[in-house]
Amino acid sequence: MALLEIRDLTKHFFRLSALSRVSLSVEPGELLGLIGPNGSGKTTLFNCVTGVLRPSAGQVFLRGEDITGRSADVVYRRGIARTFQLIQLFPEMTVLDNMLVSGQEKTGRLFSRLLRREGAEATARALALLEFLGIAGLRDNLASNLSYGQQKLLDFGMALMSEPQVIMLDEPMAGVNPTMIKNLVAHILELNARGYTFVVIEHNMEVVMSLCRRIVVLSQGERIAEGTPAEIAENPLVLDAYFGR
Repeated sequence: MALLEIRDLTKHFFRLSALSRVSLSVEPGELLGLIGPNGSGKTTLFNCVTGVLRPSAGQVFLRGEDITGRSADVVYRRGIARTFQLIQLFPEMTVLDNMLVSGQEKTGRLFSRLLRREGAEATARALALLEFLGIAGLRDNLASNLSYGQQKLLDFGMALMSEPQVIMLDEPMAGVNPTMIKNLVAHILELNARGYTFVVIEHNMEVVMSLCRRIVVLSQGERIAEGTPAEIAENPLVLDAYFGR
């Protein structure tokens, strides 16, 4: 059984079809790339899967459970975590508190989370993740005082706090320097080697071709190709979608 299965996912915005009967599956422990030109429907697909948007048609299954149209908090508690193109942090909270609040998303609503005293287990997990990401020394800094690359790392760490079954990363390399890209790639590969499952939207073709063993391509809201990086690089439909060839 696929860990995540998307069947004929469709999303309309008035008369505009942002997604049209897109189907794909993600196996446990996979690192799947999702690519396509701007406006091809990649983030819309993420939003429909994670409960940010309600799909117009189609179904989403997590370990066989139909989670179609469930709210974002329910999807998160079921085991799908994500990052966004625009970093989602609590800027006036410390790095550690950002991690702890993110972890509590799985167990309670915002009001109760902010009032609850954090347990040793959650703190230990947060500190271990910050150490893994190389930003443990910033634990007491306000998130707003971090560099953009450090904020990307914190955002990534927050997605890991709930021990998700699937981690969906929306352009994790966007806007960061080459050194930070190598850093992020190394972290993703190490976690994937430990069994973490990823779906990654990425515009950096060099990165996605080296990072992912299987890639799905969207264009104008439709799935036009799927295959290995070598197959995708030579696919005429993909070349036409990107370069008009």
